[in-house]
Amino acid sequence: MSHDTSEKLVRMANQIATFFLSQPEGVRVEGVANHINRFWEPRMRRQLFEHIDHGGEGLLPLVIQASKAIKRPVVA
Repeated sequence: MSHDTSEKLVRMANQIATFFLSQPEGVRVEGVANHINRFWEPRMRRQLFEHIDHGGEGLLPLVIQASKAIKRPVVA
């Protein structure tokens, strides 16, 4: 995955997390995970997990927490 792609995914994931940080604490993790599961195609989710698996640099803690509820695409 290119550095530009990684930066873009981090920025997008952090924007989602930033929105949900304004929500009640009990819905934040689920909200981020549901949004990514619903609107990100498998390729994007796969790239997000590649980034997380390599340390997740730049991701907000809420994204890391939500990753446990994000559907990890099957590698073909």
